[in-house]
Amino acid sequence: MQKNGSMKSAVMLGVGAAALWMAMKPENKAKLTDMAMQAKEKIMPSKPDVIPVQKAGNPDPMDLEDNKMVSEGAMYGVNYYNENLQHQ
Repeated sequence: MQKNGSMKSAVMLGVGAAALWMAMKPENKAKLTDMAMQAKEKIMPSKPDVIPVQKAGNPDPMDLEDNKMVSEGAMYGVNYYNENLQHQ
């Protein structure tokens, strides 16, 4: 177990030293930055800025389930007020 941890540390130290050595040259600095950004994007992909919503703002009056959900959501604040604030 101890050997495995020291091996990981040695590999990480080597990677860090290689990156530092590469960054010393200005032409390699841009390449290294691009590689780091690509690696970050693979590990933690960015979320899209636009949320795909197809029915926003155009509710169908004949869609009863959707209308029921909206009416229940609209009543949440009123119910909260009635249950918590009026009974104090």
